[in-house]
Amino acid sequence: MKKVLVAYFSASGTTKKVAISLAKALKADLFEIEPQTPYTSADLDWTNKKSRSTLEMNDPASRPEIKSRLQNLAQYDAVFLGFPIWWYTAPAIVKTFLESYDFSGKKIVLFATSGGSGFGKTRAELEKFVSEEAKMVEGKILNDTYSLAELGSWAQKF
Repeated sequence: MKKVLVAYFSASGTTKKVAISLAKALKADLFEIEPQTPYTSADLDWTNKKSRSTLEMNDPASRPEIKSRLQNLAQYDAVFLGFPIWWYTAPAIVKTFLESYDFSGKKIVLFATSGGSGFGKTRAELEKFVSEEAKMVEGKILNDTYSLAELGSWAQKF
C-alpha cells in the first residue's frame, strides 16, 4: 500500500479542518505548513492593498518562511497538498513548500478551500515549482462538509 501524506497551509482554520478529515479518511500522515510569522486578521485583509497577504500575492518572488521542516519526504508515494485559494491561486507559502523538497517520482494531489473561485490556473502555476518527475494533479475544491467515507472515496481515485 502507498504511504500518503496530507500537507496543508491554513491561515484561518478552514483548510485545516478539511486536511484533518482527509488524513483520517486516508489513514495518512499530516503536516501543517506553518509560516514562521503567523498571519493576523489584518495580514489577511484582501481589501487592503498594503496587507501582508496582498503584498505577498502581488510579488512573484515572495517566499514566506516556513516554521518547521517536514522530515523524510522520501517515505511518501503521494502528497495531498491543501491550501486556501487567494487571488485565484495558491498562497505564496505553498510555493516555498514546493521549492523546499524534491518531489521527483511523487504524485501531488491538490485540494483547496475557496470563498468563491475555483482552481483557475493554480495547477499550471504550481507545476513550475516541482521537477518534471513529479506528477501533479488537480483534485477538488473541498468547501462542503464531506463524510470521511466520501473523502476517502474521492481521494482513492488518485
